[in-house]
Amino acid sequence: MIADLTSPSLGPVPQILANTVLPADRRPVTLETADGLSLVAELALPVGSAPAATIIALHPLPTHGGMMDSHVLKKMANRLPALADLAVLRFNTRGTASEQGTSGGTFDKARSERYDVAAALDFVEALDLPSIWLVGWSFGTDLALMYGADPGVVGAILLSPPLRFSRPEHLQMWAASGKQLVAVVPEYDDYLRPDEARRRFAAVPQAEVVAMPGAKHLWVGMADEVLNEIVRHVNPTAYPLATEWVG
Repeated sequence: MIADLTSPSLGPVPQILANTVLPADRRPVTLETADGLSLVAELALPVGSAPAATIIALHPLPTHGGMMDSHVLKKMANRLPALADLAVLRFNTRGTASEQGTSGGTFDKARSERYDVAAALDFVEALDLPSIWLVGWSFGTDLALMYGADPGVVGAILLSPPLRFSRPEHLQMWAASGKQLVAVVPEYDDYLRPDEARRRFAAVPQAEVVAMPGAKHLWVGMADEVLNEIVRHVNPTAYPLATEWVG
């Protein structure tokens, strides 16, 4: 059972800007992996109400600067508990550092990271959080495809999927699961663009490929569009997201 903790009101915020932080019950937590590591994490919950759904955020490649505080993931935690009644768990995979802290272990090229994904799933399932979705970005999409088709997961949203570490058998696993799979692909991505993504994800009959015009792999200047696309699937009653906050 999650305690009803409240955050101080921020007062009226006429317009939601890039760095706006909306009210949430934010808790630093530690994820414990089956192979004995401690991972730095944060759980952000709606204030005063139960979440409608849950996001586990999987960050980009740590050897290229990816972390739980990468801008799209941080904006998810800053806004979506208040705007869309979502619980957001984000964490640093093994060996990854951010301003939140450094997780134990070392980067393992998507191999031992299976234990990191499992620890995150175990954590939200132990709290009985509802309607679990994985939202991966770049490297995080490979982790979602490789290790995320858990019985408790509703689906996955893949931001800029490079299909670098994941293999055809992982797409086949998602196809067999019947779970929702959404690939959000930038028009000018560095690794996988929309036409090729449609061809690759055709192996998953239920997959949806969403092309994002004008976007690039890092989603600079496109966070609002990305968050709206996430909410359209995870909690469509909150779509489109409000652009002003008067709570």
